[in-house]
Amino acid sequence: MTRPARIRAAFYRGGTSKAVVFNGADLPADPAIRNRIFLHVMGSPDRYGRQLDGMGGGLSSVSKVVIVEAPTHPDADVDYTFVQIAVNEALADYGSACGNMSSAVGPFAVEEGLVSATEGRTKLRIHNTNTGQIYVSDFAVQDGVPVEDGDFEIPGVTQTGAQVRLDFLDPGGAITGTLLPTGHARDTLHVPDVGTVEVSMIDAANPVAFVHAEAFGLTATENPATLDANTDLMAQLDKVRKHAAVAMGMAATPEQAKASNPKIAIVGAPAPFTALDGRSYDTSSHDINIRMISMGNFHRAVTLTGAMCIAVGAKIPGSVVAQTAKSQGSLRIGNPSGVLPVDANVSTKNGTYHARSATTFRTQRRLMEGNVLIPAGLLQAKVTQ
Repeated sequence: MTRPARIRAAFYRGGTSKAVVFNGADLPADPAIRNRIFLHVMGSPDRYGRQLDGMGGGLSSVSKVVIVEAPTHPDADVDYTFVQIAVNEALADYGSACGNMSSAVGPFAVEEGLVSATEGRTKLRIHNTNTGQIYVSDFAVQDGVPVEDGDFEIPGVTQTGAQVRLDFLDPGGAITGTLLPTGHARDTLHVPDVGTVEVSMIDAANPVAFVHAEAFGLTATENPATLDANTDLMAQLDKVRKHAAVAMGMAATPEQAKASNPKIAIVGAPAPFTALDGRSYDTSSHDINIRMISMGNFHRAVTLTGAMCIAVGAKIPGSVVAQTAKSQGSLRIGNPSGVLPVDANVSTKNGTYHARSATTFRTQRRLMEGNVLIPAGLLQAKVTQ
């Protein structure tokens, strides 16, 4: 019997997501071998959709891998690579960033000794290799160790924690290279079997196609599980998403659109809703309602990069987001887990919009550390059957 190989790793919660986090120095250089490791660690593919034989939790928000390593960008302290692991198929997708897990990157880098911490508060410039962009992570440090305890609460996480400030610099064009890939704040798409749909296609932190909830008979206050169970709705929204990918220049045909991007979100006006924890929110508690699809399911909160894209979109007149939002300043996003505050700095020159920054706040926690166990055959250039 061949003993399994061991690779150092830590298990983190970042915002409303969880991921297995690796120091890149501990991983093989071969991308194909890395992907086999990641799929095995998460327990994918799993035809039952539960990832019982791995660290994944059967949802996109808890089927993630993060790699942190020495910087390849001259203005960064560390590199951060995000890998979305599909639940039902053998797919390791590098096509998007994860804002939630961004909150754990700085503390992990300190724990690993990849950077020197500043007592009190540490600010790190982090290069996201998925998008090529830089963000600043600002978090508390005491006695050289990242602080996790605190009284800051975020929707979707029961426990409070120490606040992590995330400033995403120049988030426009993260994937497509342009804040408004079509050149317009709002477009009309003609989608077979769906019809004519008004869509705002905005690329800030991550590309998102925004549609009016009412166009699909919705309010954007619905429970994600209820929406997921509506197979006709899910099929329609995915067709819109894939046609948006073509319009944004992200795919040559709808069939070639990646599963990870663009995201699609339904947008609704402020209205009372009940969050997943049972709390009730009235109309005055938020400025907009959002329900966002990530990797084929409605997110149980809202992706953080998606939230920043919403904040930017709210400051672009004529967009689906700006048409709906009840605030032109800081934005409170109603989502399945509660209300999330975000902000963005958007300027305009000669009719062209520029997203200067997007800001939000998260908490993070190191849940476990040690080694993941890998069948030795997976580390070979050719997989041993």
